[in-house]
Amino acid sequence: MERRLISNSVYNRLPLLLQELTINFEGRERDIVMLSSLTVLSNSFPNIKGMYDGDDIYPHLYSVIIGNAASGKGVMNYSRILIEKVHDKIFKKSLEAYHECESQKKKDRTEICPNVQVKILPANISTSEMYSFLGSSEHGLIIIESEADTLSNMLKNDWSNYSDVLRKVYHHEPISISRKIDKVFEDIKEPKLAMLISGTPEQLMPLIKSRENGLFSRLMVYSFDEISPFKNVFEGSIKNNKIAFRRVGEVIFDLYGKLIEVDDKIDFHLTESQEKRFVKDLSIIRDDIIENHSQGFVSNLHRHGLILFRIAMILTIVRNIDEIHLMKSITCSDVDYILAYDITKTVLRHSLYTYNTIDNGGLSLQDEEILDNFSSGSIFTRQKLLEIGEQLGIPARTMDDKIAQFKKKNLIKKVNRTNYKKL
Repeated sequence: MERRLISNSVYNRLPLLLQELTINFEGRERDIVMLSSLTVLSNSFPNIKGMYDGDDIYPHLYSVIIGNAASGKGVMNYSRILIEKVHDKIFKKSLEAYHECESQKKKDRTEICPNVQVKILPANISTSEMYSFLGSSEHGLIIIESEADTLSNMLKNDWSNYSDVLRKVYHHEPISISRKIDKVFEDIKEPKLAMLISGTPEQLMPLIKSRENGLFSRLMVYSFDEISPFKNVFEGSIKNNKIAFRRVGEVIFDLYGKLIEVDDKIDFHLTESQEKRFVKDLSIIRDDIIENHSQGFVSNLHRHGLILFRIAMILTIVRNIDEIHLMKSITCSDVDYILAYDITKTVLRHSLYTYNTIDNGGLSLQDEEILDNFSSGSIFTRQKLLEIGEQLGIPARTMDDKIAQFKKKNLIKKVNRTNYKKL
């Protein structure tokens, strides 16, 4: 399964603010910048919602960038700049209120101080802290982590395994917690959370270790194997990139302040023809998955329908950024629907590739497909494996990693310098 780049035609039709953010990048880095920016923006537009499958849905996305070390995925961090000013203001204001309340408690010990509020939520927190921050946030939070093992390590612990929270919050399902020992009680009716994570396949494995637990199907995945060349670290464009993100961040900060003041939520809609096309487009992909891939991946497709809807919402907001706070409702243009569909179709392919490489205790579907080319006891060369990998869109470097895993699992053994035997 080939993991394609997002096409140039998408970038040529993006709203101007997103074009400004991506214009100085190319290849994988450009894709990463665009997808990470969409994810951060998904947590930047309070009081805008759409109706999807009978429920109110906000723009919040979960995105995961998977690449080897030194692959260039670090450009994801530029997107953090878009929301830093919003985060700083919320944190500073709530911290001042907290300190003021603490001072009052010296006079009145019955005073209950509010929780400190943030916009950017660290991943290395306990489950109870996660509830506390979600409960104190009316317009949502975002986790941004460029080292995925920070989150993965949290999900290994009993006190910080908030995987179930991530699954529920993705759909804004009500969540609650009550712990007498910690004096914690939270009842959150409509939680909102976005998540942007990047890391190596090894770092992310605890996060995506199971294809069946539901968290993986909620992720917008972008994965690749290429290693980026050594770049000129003195080049002025690096500084210019930050200038562009700060400028757009100022626009987002201004709009955020206006949107939190609107009296009624702004409703996002697809047109009737877009709704019909939406059902047709995803039905075609569903039929292809059932016929040519694993039926277990169908749940991922269904949730990518929600991803498509959310991306269309974000693109529509950004394209109408100057006047959206004055509107009662907003309708997606055909251009933005097509863009959202093209982006979703690409990341769905990346998700399918990753799905096929997840080891659920036995062989992945992709590994089975590779080894099914050989009968038990047959002899074959590394070159033959590389040729099979090329047919499946697997780079040589990844195939060598698979060969090492096959040997470790005693599925094959090396019989001489060039040949292997299937056991």
